[in-house]
Amino acid sequence: MNSFIQRHAANVMGILSGYDRVRLRGTLRWLANTKGMSSFLFAAQILLKDFKEYAISVTDRVREASERLAASQGRPLVYLPSSAISKEGKARQIAEADNVREGLICVLTCTESCFSYSVGRNREKKKLELRGGRSKCLHHYYYYQHPQWGLMHLRLQTWFPFTIHVCINGREWLARQMDQAGLAYVQRDNCFTQVADVTLAQTLFDEQLKVNWNAPLNALTRQVHPTHAQTFRETPMSYYWSIEESEWASDILFRSPQALADLYPRLIRHGITALASPDVMRFLGKKLPQHGGVNGHFQGEVVTDLKTRPEGMRIKHRLNHNSIKMYDKQGSVLRVETTINDAREMKVYRRKEGDPKGPKRWRRMRKGVADARRRAQVSQAANDRYLESLATVESKQPLGELAGPLCQPVAWKGRRVRALNPFSAEDVGLLAAVSRGEFAINGFRNRDLRGLLFPDSTGTAVEQKRQSGAVTRRLRLLRAHGLIAKISKTHRYTLTDKGRTAITALLTAKQANTAALSQIAA
Repeated sequence: MNSFIQRHAANVMGILSGYDRVRLRGTLRWLANTKGMSSFLFAAQILLKDFKEYAISVTDRVREASERLAASQGRPLVYLPSSAISKEGKARQIAEADNVREGLICVLTCTESCFSYSVGRNREKKKLELRGGRSKCLHHYYYYQHPQWGLMHLRLQTWFPFTIHVCINGREWLARQMDQAGLAYVQRDNCFTQVADVTLAQTLFDEQLKVNWNAPLNALTRQVHPTHAQTFRETPMSYYWSIEESEWASDILFRSPQALADLYPRLIRHGITALASPDVMRFLGKKLPQHGGVNGHFQGEVVTDLKTRPEGMRIKHRLNHNSIKMYDKQGSVLRVETTINDAREMKVYRRKEGDPKGPKRWRRMRKGVADARRRAQVSQAANDRYLESLATVESKQPLGELAGPLCQPVAWKGRRVRALNPFSAEDVGLLAAVSRGEFAINGFRNRDLRGLLFPDSTGTAVEQKRQSGAVTRRLRLLRAHGLIAKISKTHRYTLTDKGRTAITALLTAKQANTAALSQIAA
């Protein structure tokens, strides 16, 4: 990310990275499947023929508790006839009309789809059975101006298994933190266009990663769902909290809307024409084979789409259920945002669940809040990779003027060095290899390039020596043209500013198709 900030330092006030929207899920794990639900009914001595009547009685207690909560705090309870109605918009209207600055704003109720249980007759076995599946039931939305999190809500399913969702906005949370710290800022929608001290604001943002999610979430649940303790008095169970969906955003605050407006079309063009499926996979943490393509075992899809919104254009790259996108907000904020819906696509170095003394290994990331910090690290790394790619987008220089000097021989250390041919397979392969994203931070070595430039190598000592010499000559070619530079006291090389700009432009021109270019030109 530093490369992008450094490239545009004159126009950038700073950067803020942290959670945008986080949707947490509270699950009663015992009741999460039919087998567990059946065992609970057995323990509670509820016959299947009595399940519907029992469930209705529990649901009635939940609804009555919501009515009492709203009445005790003098807040409205409003039924919404359609799930398409914006609940946040309705809550904001009520908060503004009643000047609610803290505490419960309202309780909204709506019938929506959910996973639930019912009892039906099994004709083959000639007996009743418990069935789990998609259904509809009433949900209660409790909107709060929370003292810590700002505007947020809790959604409670009023029928078994009483699943809870809590939705928090990290920017609303940060606003509360900055208020308490006495830090001045300008907030528009869910982003900040000005902050008096960006470094201090980022420090406050980082504090969000230290929260113990279970304690405040359980406290909030007890407040809005007091019947839980009564329902499960004989069979106590607590909610298991997981992160159903997270959006981690990096906001680059530009000094003026004009500065971002001048740059943004080129960033969009780069995202459309220069970023291919392997790039998107790399951004989102997938390992790629050395030949630069896609692993043959990969089963899924990578999709990039461009959408025009009222305030501008948004480009989104999706890898299965996870994504990374870029858009401009409020005219002067460039946002890069990683969304994780399927945490299992990521890895975390941890012990096996249920074995606290076992060995640590790289395992699938869990949705549970125990892996929340690692989720944030993975998301930030994805944003960093994407912004590192955008750091190559700078020059308005015509391509012919940019490529012209590279297509001429040069003298370097008293010796003549040949010209580059941007359209030969050998030179294009070389340029693509040195510009790979994994080399952006630590650079690359001779041996790193050998596997990319000679994928069919047999690996004999003689052949490795020959290939090493060939790579050395190609590195010398790039150094002579000023595209790479040697990192002092190492055997590593890195792209120069000139190299990033020139190579990105040449590869983009090589890969671009007329349809994509026509869409941008329009």
